[in-house]
Amino acid sequence: MPKTNRQWLLKARPAAMPSEADFELAETPVPEPGPGQFVMRASVLSVDPYMRGRMRDVKSYVPPVQIGEVMTGASVGAVVASRHPDFKEGDIVEGRFGWQDYARSDGRDAGARKVDPSLAPISTALGVLGMPGMTAYFGLTEVGQPKEGETVVVSAASGAVGGLVGQIARIKGCRAVGIAGGPQKCAYVKDELGMDAAIDHRKARDLEAMTAALGEAAPDGVDVYFDNVGGMTLDAVLARINLHARIAICGMISEYNQAELELAPRPTRALLVQRARMQGLIVFDWLKRYPEGMAQMAAWIKEGRIKYREDVLDGIENMPKAMLRLFSGENFGKQLVRAAPDPA
Repeated sequence: MPKTNRQWLLKARPAAMPSEADFELAETPVPEPGPGQFVMRASVLSVDPYMRGRMRDVKSYVPPVQIGEVMTGASVGAVVASRHPDFKEGDIVEGRFGWQDYARSDGRDAGARKVDPSLAPISTALGVLGMPGMTAYFGLTEVGQPKEGETVVVSAASGAVGGLVGQIARIKGCRAVGIAGGPQKCAYVKDELGMDAAIDHRKARDLEAMTAALGEAAPDGVDVYFDNVGGMTLDAVLARINLHARIAICGMISEYNQAELELAPRPTRALLVQRARMQGLIVFDWLKRYPEGMAQMAAWIKEGRIKYREDVLDGIENMPKAMLRLFSGENFGKQLVRAAPDPA
């Protein structure tokens, strides 16, 4: 086993768009497990939009990453040393182990869980059978509460969460409209994921154009909106919501890198007029129901009703670059970084 552990540390807090200079690659000794601990080697690491919020020193649902700390994030890999009764060498585990090759944990501190590599590639533990999949499943079914025949609109529809939301909406008998960036992603949303319509936000660049595009794609209005973007896109959808619509606020990636909050009138009067409901969601609220959600998602994958796409960069040295791809729209599917060969 190597003696050096590569770790990405948070070096600075960006005011706007992050850069690779905000992170520092450090080398430390590979840790040894203490009593009740194990050490895992990361094979695949996840990159997610929420990480941008963890770089800010503001109050949120979880504490921010401190300067000089290992950057937060989930990874999946094999246990390589253990003094823990429930995790033995060779077990495949997923958890919040951070941006590093090797992590020492007692299991609880990282929310670790075992992964069965016979069910699917272990990378899916970070995507369709992990946090993004559970976000899509519970966010849509519990917050959105789609009913057969309704229209469901989802932004970032080619992404790790949005792509699953649109497919689940179709399974529930709804018309699914996806908003994505560029003709390739829009074609994927319709032709591969099976959504009924796709809107290219790179063409519908202002409120008037987006509202018009929604009118064409969702002529009967919007009953459920799953928001991953915020900003102008949310404004446009609010102008098209139906009576008793449900809006699930999952993410607001269009606003994460703003140096100052945008001051603009919001069409929230539509919530009053249409007696609609807008609710934020954090997937950990359904943590105890993860087995239910994963079983259903796994069954839909086996039946061919759910498809997923992964965008993988090789080398842990590319972690910052992978994160920046999220905000440029360069990534296509669930963004991952492969740090070591698949141990399974």
